[in-house]
Amino acid sequence: MQRVCFLLKVRAERVDEYRARHAHVWDDMLTALSDAGWHNYSLFLREDGLLVGYLETPDFERARAAMDAADVNARWQAGMADFFEELDGRAPDAAMRPLTEVFHLA
Repeated sequence: MQRVCFLLKVRAERVDEYRARHAHVWDDMLTALSDAGWHNYSLFLREDGLLVGYLETPDFERARAAMDAADVNARWQAGMADFFEELDGRAPDAAMRPLTEVFHLA
């Protein structure tokens, strides 16, 4: 399993709304994530908008491509794009840049 961690920045004025949206993620979005191979997926949000995402998957590029192909993901990403800073016209998923793991306690 690959462990993938990434950072994004939620606009500080939209943190509460971002939290509320994730309290009710669509069932078909949850299914798409699981079917695409996103496991143990978590999002952590600091009050200033720093978002830390973590997931495990056998193949991140394949899992990401599967989500890119999912219609529900396109709808979700379109609805979430305005929450983020510095996307430069990209969807939030496209702006994810995995961090390099430097230590893991097994």
